[in-house]
Amino acid sequence: MNGKSTSFRIGQLAKEAKVNIQTVRFYERQGILKPVLRPESGYRKYDANSLKRLHFILQAKELGFSLKEIQDLLNLRVRSVQACDRVRAKAEKKLEDIKRKIVQLRNLEKTLKELISDCEQRQNSDCCPILERMEF
Repeated sequence: MNGKSTSFRIGQLAKEAKVNIQTVRFYERQGILKPVLRPESGYRKYDANSLKRLHFILQAKELGFSLKEIQDLLNLRVRSVQACDRVRAKAEKKLEDIKRKIVQLRNLEKTLKELISDCEQRQNSDCCPILERMEF
């Protein structure tokens, strides 16, 4: 941020956050990002807190949180021990979800490697082993 202006239009906000305008509009439609001002001209105005919130949303998405989970986290941004404990619990749940997905992905990787190997070993007259296996 350049420090000169604390007011952004949507294009400036998107540029500062390194996303496209449609991403900002999407988060607005989802209700997790709102302009601080929308004068009669119709141009959305955002402030430094809007940019901070957008960075938070993007980081949470990067960590695998859904938009609903992000909304819950945003609602817990109050500084308190109880809120911090609830955020930690959500992060722990997300970590468990990710560990489960990693196991699933490793199983998928193993299966695909086997299918590819079967395909490489087939005879020209044989049917495609990948397609055959997917029929069952």
